[in-house]
Amino acid sequence: MIDLGLSKLAIIGVVALIVIGPEKLPRVARMAGTLYGRAQRYLHEVKTEVSREIELDELRNLKKEVQDAAQSIKSDVERSILEAKDDIDAAWRGHEASHEVHATVGDLERKAKDFRRKKLVRNSAVPGWYKKRHGGKTQIMSGAARVRKFRPGLKSTSSFF
Repeated sequence: MIDLGLSKLAIIGVVALIVIGPEKLPRVARMAGTLYGRAQRYLHEVKTEVSREIELDELRNLKKEVQDAAQSIKSDVERSILEAKDDIDAAWRGHEASHEVHATVGDLERKAKDFRRKKLVRNSAVPGWYKKRHGGKTQIMSGAARVRKFRPGLKSTSSFF
């Protein structure tokens, strides 16, 4: 800007005192100061707006870069999933072609009957006399009782709850 030193300001002040006069000089100086302040605020606002626009432009560019990177990652993941799916389908088709086995209705009925029989055996109650004869558990014992019974160093008593 304009380089005003103390000597130049003094010369301007003397000329203004002569031209304007001593009565109007304080009012003119106040008005000049007000205009100078407004100009400074205006320049500050312009600088702030320009810097805000620059930052906004940088953010837009960054957003675009991030979206491009995300899109490329998404496409890579989708491509790798499709490749894996194709490999699995190819392996499955190859497995089916080599081992074509057709289950008959009789086979399915036999498997269902075996499954029901095994499930019945797992879930059915076993009589007490059978448990005593073959050494099975005859009474239910809680977890705390089992811990007490099998805890090392304690003399176990066979009391049931």
